[in-house]
Amino acid sequence: MVTFGPVGVTYSAQPTDDHDLGIAFAHEAESLGYSTLWLPGGQGNTLPAIDAVVRGTERIQVASGIIPVDVVPAPEVAQLYAELEQAAPGRFAVGLGGAHGPRPLRTLGAYLDRLDSEEPVVPAASRILAALGPGMLNLARERAAGAYPYLVTPEYVAGVRATLGPDKALAVLLAVVPGADADTAREIARQPLRFLTTVPGYRNNFLRMGFSESELASLADRLVDAVVAWGDLDTIVARVGEYHAAGADQVVLGNLGDWNGPGGWLGRFAEALLS
Repeated sequence: MVTFGPVGVTYSAQPTDDHDLGIAFAHEAESLGYSTLWLPGGQGNTLPAIDAVVRGTERIQVASGIIPVDVVPAPEVAQLYAELEQAAPGRFAVGLGGAHGPRPLRTLGAYLDRLDSEEPVVPAASRILAALGPGMLNLARERAAGAYPYLVTPEYVAGVRATLGPDKALAVLLAVVPGADADTAREIARQPLRFLTTVPGYRNNFLRMGFSESELASLADRLVDAVVAWGDLDTIVARVGEYHAAGADQVVLGNLGDWNGPGGWLGRFAEALLS
């Protein structure tokens, strides 16, 4: 069964990236004590990056956050999982999602069917689903180790925990803008939100969480402040604590700022959250 330590971190690996950069970041995260390195998938195939990072590190768990199921064929995922289970047992958590077509539940369900039935099998206990709405959360409870939501409030997380039950894994991706003043931080945060508020799954979930159409259209401060953690170290650490208190097993720090520039934020977060 996939289990998560208290704090993870993301590294955005693109298919054309030099894998050495990802391995170097993973080594740093590993040495600082982060439990999991999540490699966002976007709309590309980052399986080679996952393979390189797992083989290039010693202890850190590596999770795909997420593999887009409408882009990457299930047999390729299964083959990589089998190879990494031989080379580094238990260190690859298979995060799946990205089914944004007209029938996302059916699309993801069919993909899971293939992982269940075709050799080599990827067991449900090693899978985690990017889930937001009730249908996807039920699928995560029934056919995976748990859920990996993004752009959500602590109140929403408490509801997810109730849906999943106490025994499923819940890793929450929290967008973070460290050290910026309010106007700068909100503008940085709005950059991904401008697109994601138009994606049906995210848009529906914002409405489900109580935000209005006008708040989505204007990317209102209330929306930004509710789903993005920005500010000084103490402020962000307190926000992480809110998500843990709501039921998250792991809070994944998603970098929207410059963590490796002046201030050494990656190390500062590790010292504050992991010591």
